[in-house]
Amino acid sequence: MKVLLTQTIERTGIVGEVLDVSDGFARNYLIPKGLAVQPTDGNIKRLEQARKDYEAKIKLMREQKEKLIQTLQGVEVTLIRNANDEGHLFGSVSRRDIAEELQKAGHAVDADDVKLDEPLRRIDTFTVPVALAADLKADVKVWIVREKKTDQPEEGKKAEPAAEAAE
Repeated sequence: MKVLLTQTIERTGIVGEVLDVSDGFARNYLIPKGLAVQPTDGNIKRLEQARKDYEAKIKLMREQKEKLIQTLQGVEVTLIRNANDEGHLFGSVSRRDIAEELQKAGHAVDADDVKLDEPLRRIDTFTVPVALAADLKADVKVWIVREKKTDQPEEGKKAEPAAEAAE
């Protein structure tokens, strides 16, 4: 069944597009929810401006993403985490953690944009890809460092009280 989309539906189509979809999808989902109508000449003309507006919006978003990718080139972020003596983290660093650090640095990156196969679980330096679109990618260097232990006094501080006690 041919339908004319009245709204953009992710993974289906954009507003003003005429699609050939299954009858059940059109009758049970798209048309009752107001997401699509019959593709008459009047409906096509009515949605023509909405499609132009949407395409302009997509073009603007694309330009913003291209600028963001340029600013992300060569960016390094440092995450401080607790770890054991072998360098294994107590917990892990996920896509969300990296995206939050990038946002703190002033980059509008969502956790879904950070492409990480599995969480990072050791102290090391990693190169993590950030993809805002299929063809817009940048690599971000992620440093994971050990949190300094504050409960153990340093050796220099141990010697001072012993020297004061000797006096």
